[in-house]
Amino acid sequence: MPSNVPPSFRDLLDGCTRSAVHLEMRDVYAVDYEQGPFADWRAGFRYDPDDRASWWRPWLDVVVEAVGRSVAIRRARVVSEPVSEYTRYLYDNTFTNVAAGEQVRWLPRRLASELALPGNDFWLFDAQLVQWNHFAGDGSSQGPEVTKDPAAVKLCADAFEAVWDRATPHNQYEIH
Repeated sequence: MPSNVPPSFRDLLDGCTRSAVHLEMRDVYAVDYEQGPFADWRAGFRYDPDDRASWWRPWLDVVVEAVGRSVAIRRARVVSEPVSEYTRYLYDNTFTNVAAGEQVRWLPRRLASELALPGNDFWLFDAQLVQWNHFAGDGSSQGPEVTKDPAAVKLCADAFEAVWDRATPHNQYEIH
């Protein structure tokens, strides 16, 4: 029986054989200011670089496993400057993504003005399948949408590479 339920992110990443790229273009994502990891960070909590077991799980385990299968995982973030408090939170925690095997770059939004970018954040798996990430104005997730449409795949592949080429690697980017 056909289903309109998209495959899980884990299934998509598990099916990857070469690459998974992620373009993030929002300055805030589903922030709960009262409780949770962002609130903990606001209160002064910082991950201990020497305590990998305490880092964001299960996401980082998924990354380690995919990278172990030779899947290149790249994440590019287009950010407004000065950065939002949430972007600063992301920046402070990105060392965990890098340690797990992700490559991460940052591009100030002012340097992206001439780029043709899709209207939504996305993941592109093996340059064949796009998972759009839809968000409400408050940053809450409105669920994913998956497509193999060749025009969408090309748009996302071209957009990601254009951002990647202009962006600064995480270890060189200084937040403003």
